[in-house]
This record gives sequence, structure tokens and C-alpha cells, in this order.
Amino acid sequence: MQTAIELIGLPSDSNSSFERGAAMAPPLIRAALWSDRGNLACENGMEVGRDFELRDRGDLQLLEQPEDDGLIAAAVSDVVASGAVPLVLGGDHAMTHPVVRALHAVHGPLTILHVDAHPDLYADFESNPRSHASPFARIMEAGLARRLAQVGIRTMNAHCREQAARYGVEVLPMADFAASKVPVLEGPLYISIDLDGIDPGEAPGVSHPEPGGLTVREVLAVLRRQTARVIGADVVEYNPRFDSNERTAIVAAKLVRELAALIAQNSARG
Repeated sequence: MQTAIELIGLPSDSNSSFERGAAMAPPLIRAALWSDRGNLACENGMEVGRDFELRDRGDLQLLEQPEDDGLIAAAVSDVVASGAVPLVLGGDHAMTHPVVRALHAVHGPLTILHVDAHPDLYADFESNPRSHASPFARIMEAGLARRLAQVGIRTMNAHCREQAARYGVEVLPMADFAASKVPVLEGPLYISIDLDGIDPGEAPGVSHPEPGGLTVREVLAVLRRQTARVIGADVVEYNPRFDSNERTAIVAAKLVRELAALIAQNSARG
């Protein structure tokens, strides 16, 4: 039986700081994913449509209000109830909290692999506890994850270091980074990729570019190490306002395809 993976677009950036624009991302990531400029082959040898299904639920109609968290959680729960695995297109990173909350209700405490330039552990960024700079504080304080490993971090201030210590977060900073240092995590595994974890030379279309980041190849090497069952994933924080020749949309689409292939591959392992 083929693994079914379902895309959900979450076109919201109401919890972004500094710049908005990530709400425009989901349709553009889809356009790059299905574009005839490439094909649907994945690096593990699988092909979309042949070895696994990649269905699309379209974009959720969000209100740009706190009620959106409930709408997001309900949509994810519906995907899981259908027997599929949710693969979410952001939008800003705030949406990871309600997605993880919905998955926790089914699977219990998760293990999370988080790729980002920023740890997103602020207790209350700019008086907004739902900020895109705070989702992992909300996740960890609620006990939704038993383990959180963060890769690509290069903006760790004192407050976030304190938060990481408080919640036992495993931070793998960019200084002296090697993919081989990233742990092979146990399941159930959730993977969250903020595109600003990648160096802006390869992914310029983000709101908070931070030099000295991961290459796409390094991100793929990190994913390739993971053997656990993946019960959900997201690709977030693409901001088309700052993209160049669709470069970041193409990167996002590549990551969506490879995440889907990883979900299918690891599901087949049992």
C-alpha cells in the first residue's frame, strides 16, 4: 500500500515580526513543485505518483486571528484521520505550534528536528506569545515534544540560551557544523524547516536572512540520516517579496519533494 502524504497550505504571516509576505508562499511553492522545469524523481530513487501519493488539500482559509490555531489543528487532525501524513506549507513559523499540538493528540510526545537560523524559543516576543519567534517555547512548555534538536542556529542570544537550557533543547550551531554531528532521532519524528536556516546565497527569499547558513546539500544530508517514522513536516518562512528568479521557491519545492520521499521511505521500513 502506498504512503499517502497531503499538502496543506497555511497562508498566514500575521505573527511575523519585521516583514510580512510569507502568506503569499504556498501557491508559489506548489507552482515550483509541479513545474515542468524538473520532474518528480527524488534522491532516494522514489518518484512522486509512482512510489507514494502526494495529494493537495489546498490552502486553509485562515482569519489572521488567534482562532487560526484551532483551524490549523483541526485540518491536521483531519489529514491524520484520513490515514495520510501532513506536509505543511507556510506561512510563518507560528503555525508549527498548532500543527504539533494536533499531532501530539494522536501520537503523544514527539521528537522534533528543527532547521533554522533562529531557535524560535522566545518566551514572549514583542508581547505576542503566538509570534513566529516563539513556537518552540510554546511546544516545549506544553510538553508536546520529548526531544528537540535544532540545526543551523546562528543567532542565539542570552535569553534563548536560557530557554534552551530550561527545556533541554539540543542546539547544533553553524560554528563547526557537520551533518554527521546531527543525531539520528527516534520517532515519532516531526521535521520543521525554516528556509532562513539555509544560507541566503542559496535561499534569498526570506524575511530574516542570516549569512553563514546551511547549504541545501547539508540540509539534505541531515534528512538522509533520519531513519525514524516521520509523522509530519513543514516548510515555512518563504517570503516571495525578497526572492530572486524564484530561487527560493525552487529550493522550497525541492525540500517538499525530499521530505515526502523521506516520509514514504521511512514508513515502508515499518
